[in-house]
Amino acid sequence: MARHLGVSKATVQRVWSINDIKPHRTRIFKLSCDEQFEAKFWDVIGIYLNPPDHAVVLCCDEKSQCQALQRSQPGLPLAQGHIRTVTHDYYRHGTVTLFAALDYLSGKIISQVAPRHRHSEWLKFLNKLDSEIAGDLSIHLIVDNYSTHKHERVERWLEKHKRFHVRFTPTSASWLNMVERFFRDITQNRIRRGVFQDLEQLIMAIGDYIDGHNQNPKPFIWTAKATDILEKVSRTRAVLNK
Repeated sequence: MARHLGVSKATVQRVWSINDIKPHRTRIFKLSCDEQFEAKFWDVIGIYLNPPDHAVVLCCDEKSQCQALQRSQPGLPLAQGHIRTVTHDYYRHGTVTLFAALDYLSGKIISQVAPRHRHSEWLKFLNKLDSEIAGDLSIHLIVDNYSTHKHERVERWLEKHKRFHVRFTPTSASWLNMVERFFRDITQNRIRRGVFQDLEQLIMAIGDYIDGHNQNPKPFIWTAKATDILEKVSRTRAVLNK
């Protein structure tokens, strides 16, 4: 840019600094193109802000491809002035899928680990929820639009289990599902930090983390203003459509 404008690099840097322009940085985003975005948005936000009586609200999803990675060498220990280190290379010992349902009001997690994330595994997880939650409570599930959640066998199962009510988030709007925050935490605090010599060690580590979480659960309370979010989405769409 300095060469093109015939000015010095310092001039370009000064102008960028004055106007708070940072072209060297990027931020990932994805704007939902769902035609029913606002209706689905209010459907999910509404149940967060006003949960129904005699019911549980479960934010559900699957975290696929949880890898059992064994580093090629032990990491160097923490020391004053030195951060924890891990080798860049590793051995792969397979993957598992973590199915999780976050009870929005209590913060507790109901989970199940499976080798894959097909509709058959999702049905097994639904049966687990049905058996573990008191029969006199209705169950409201918040899920994304993954085809597994809409499989015809899943729809037939839901027709036979009337106390289950499914609410779909808009496409490309996983941030509306509160269980994603738990997935972030378990990834950062346990899975990514771990060294696993086989899949069984990874599964045990996941189970121990969830058990510890459930001993002192803290609900993820929705605090963002819905109107502010919709205004931000509208502004972003306007910019993209220019």
